[in-house]
Amino acid sequence: MATRPLKQQPPQEPARTPDVGASGQGFSMEDVKKLVQLVEKSDVAHLAWQRGKDKVVIRRGAVAAPAQAAVPAVPVLHAAPVAAPVAALAAAPAPVAAKAEAKSDKPGTIVSSPFVGTFYRAPSPDSPPFVEVGQKIKKGQTLCIVEAMKLMNEIEAEVDGTVAEIFVQNATPVEFGEQLFRIVPG
Repeated sequence: MATRPLKQQPPQEPARTPDVGASGQGFSMEDVKKLVQLVEKSDVAHLAWQRGKDKVVIRRGAVAAPAQAAVPAVPVLHAAPVAAPVAALAAAPAPVAAKAEAKSDKPGTIVSSPFVGTFYRAPSPDSPPFVEVGQKIKKGQTLCIVEAMKLMNEIEAEVDGTVAEIFVQNATPVEFGEQLFRIVPG
């Protein structure tokens, strides 16, 4: 992935930091939302911005997932919490990979979460679930919804088959790469 460095302030003014607001405070949620919107509208894959002692890192693109995981091609955004160290972002996917390997010992295609969010089996609380265990499905059929940043993202089947397992309970948080379904051919 290519990244573009942000233009730096000329070296003759080291005491003045353009990233610090007039109040000298860190980032507000509105600031972070604006940064995420800018990244979504551009081809930038990595953005790191520091204001005072706070730092926000936003990365877009796929993070290495287990070979058996079937992940739709959806841009992924990671926003570091305000004042969180960047090292914490790099260490986060390791537990998910260990959890994914533990469940993937059975045959079939694994459908994993393309991002962090909340897993929903149905379009609304009153509606029946999109799919049930044992149900035959077609490629492109909606399996569930993962809500991320107040956006409802439909997760679709990438293969025809039968739903063998549903790994996640309705209305629970999911991590990037966490297994959601196992689909067997037939």
